[in-house]
Amino acid sequence: MTQTIAPRARILVLLFLAVTGALLAGAAPASAHAALTGSDPRQGTVVDKAPAQVSLTFSEPVAVSDDALRVLDPKGERVDKGDPAGASGTTYTVQLLGGLPDGTYTVTYQVVSADSHPVAGAFTFSVGAPSETSVEASAQSPDDGLIGSLYGTGRYLSYAGFAVMVGGAAFVLACWRPGSGVRAVQRLVVSGWLTLTAATLALLLLRGSYTSSGKIGDVFDLTLLSEVLQTKTGAALVSRLLLLAAAALFIAVLFGSAQYQRNDEEKRDLSFGLAVGGTVVAAGLAASWAMSEHASQGIQPGLAMPVDVVHLLAVAAWLGGLTALLVALYRAPADTAVDTAAVQRFSRLAFGSVVALVVTGIYQSWRQLGSWSAFTDTRYGQLLLVKIGLVVAMVGIAYASRRWTARLAEPGAPVTLREEQKETAAARSATGGGAGQESAGATGTGKPGAGTETTAAASASVSAASADTDTDTDTDTDTEREKPAAVTGPAEVRSEESGAGAKAGGDSARAAQLARQRAAVATARQKRLRDADPNRFGLRRSVLAEAGTAVVLLAITTVLTQTEPGRTEQEAERAASSSAPSLPSASSAQGTGAVTLNMPFDTGGKNGKGVVTIDLDPARVGGNNMHVYVERTDGKAFDVPELKVALTLSTKDIGPLPVVPDRLATGHLSASGVQIPMAGDWTVEVTVRTSDIDQVTVSKNAQIG
Repeated sequence: MTQTIAPRARILVLLFLAVTGALLAGAAPASAHAALTGSDPRQGTVVDKAPAQVSLTFSEPVAVSDDALRVLDPKGERVDKGDPAGASGTTYTVQLLGGLPDGTYTVTYQVVSADSHPVAGAFTFSVGAPSETSVEASAQSPDDGLIGSLYGTGRYLSYAGFAVMVGGAAFVLACWRPGSGVRAVQRLVVSGWLTLTAATLALLLLRGSYTSSGKIGDVFDLTLLSEVLQTKTGAALVSRLLLLAAAALFIAVLFGSAQYQRNDEEKRDLSFGLAVGGTVVAAGLAASWAMSEHASQGIQPGLAMPVDVVHLLAVAAWLGGLTALLVALYRAPADTAVDTAAVQRFSRLAFGSVVALVVTGIYQSWRQLGSWSAFTDTRYGQLLLVKIGLVVAMVGIAYASRRWTARLAEPGAPVTLREEQKETAAARSATGGGAGQESAGATGTGKPGAGTETTAAASASVSAASADTDTDTDTDTDTEREKPAAVTGPAEVRSEESGAGAKAGGDSARAAQLARQRAAVATARQKRLRDADPNRFGLRRSVLAEAGTAVVLLAITTVLTQTEPGRTEQEAERAASSSAPSLPSASSAQGTGAVTLNMPFDTGGKNGKGVVTIDLDPARVGGNNMHVYVERTDGKAFDVPELKVALTLSTKDIGPLPVVPDRLATGHLSASGVQIPMAGDWTVEVTVRTSDIDQVTVSKNAQIG
């Protein structure tokens, strides 16, 4: 009773910890991307005179190159001078040329956050009054193009290679020592090493273009490569390559030791040495991520980096070991098939790995996620919810795998016994009754079993070979009897001796062939019985499903490491809101308060008549809130397929400035932060479309300021 309850209790604990940890944490290392939290001049503002410099403030320290901050005039010409400089903390400035004319200027930035991710963006401000500009204020980050896709692929392959190499070696060393001699497992671990090595080299080459131009032609730029080697990320990648050389030696010793016979004490010493050396190398490889990316920034980096190392090792032990188990179940030869004890040992290893993932994930969540609302309000949180579902699914599949493993451990399998009885009966019928009796007598028992089955199959081959041999001998003897007596003599004696030698040679060849046939029959029988076991078949299917889920889980992990986390995103939004230009108060001396414009329209089509009403508040220079209401002639609100607003100040040749309001309710649209750069008699034009071909533009003037 106790043996039945204990595994179930362990599974319940595992499910509880996995669900709790997934809800509170990201099972992947949380990133800490930098975000622009403020600027001077502020985004979208209109200043009276040109500033002497532009400053940008980020949520964390960033790496700023000579070309990281640029300011462009309306024609797209650069008006900044000198290199960017760090003013204080997370604020960086760039000087501007003197005597800048009025117009709209565009600020672009492309920096590298402390966690190694490139951050790019752009915004505009105006001097005197807004103007048309040829610059698009939407800078594309280099990680959005081909280089970004290649770099992301390299990161995925590096994680996958690390998990397969470390997890596969751990599975062999801790769970299934005979697996070191299985060729399929050897290929798996070596392929993990090759994948991680190739991906690291690719990341080193792509890094320069990834953080700067984003051009494929800059991948082999030696100048960029030398700059990368001087960064923290470049040093981490080089260190990873050096550790991979040590990992290659470890793999060679791990699999090479299978070729030599050792006593128990030597095996224990070798296993202990490999365990210590392998752990050191694996921890060093995991530290190459922890010390250069996410855990190295933010609060408590001294604690976060070791936690991140444990987290990565637990991921590798679980997912990589699972892959090795899958390969062993499908590709291991029949004479060295993975046994039940090995599967049970891996089950315990996986349980410990999941517990470690939960504990480290909770801590990482506390550092990076920020709040419960970030789960649904940010892209990082939404991806994390997907990952939670995958983790829960994997734990559920793992529970099914443990049940199949428990069934394998049960003594006696009726299906296997029935299969053996069928093969024994077939072998006896093939050799005849005498052969069957000899087979039974050879085993000393009439009951079917593994020994009986093999002996019966061998007896069939022996009987067939013996029949051929007897036939040849009898034929030779009959020929000799037909010879005349006068022929007998010394030559006849030599002929008989030669015939005896040929017969002995033929028997030896037949014996060797028979031995090969026996080995082939025994191997085929073992494989057939192994594959026919329904418990092993069920374990194969559950492990395959678990491994397939792990592939998707690893992909989500890679995307998460390149996504701005919820804490950073929400902090950036709050900072942007606090730094946005505030609307003038009602007590301000500017303007005359809110403006309401009623404009009847008639598009000429069916149901084409109505009234559009625009409320502009506070109708002053700077930011304004606009509400648009559309009603039929009977006063009922209705939606139109399209409605656009444009503001024009013809006396200053400003505009039209387009405004596209968003629908709030039936016949109600709204736009916030509508910028009006200067006071004057503005023309408000409204374009209303009521069908595919029916459209009209109506306008009215409004005094602003």
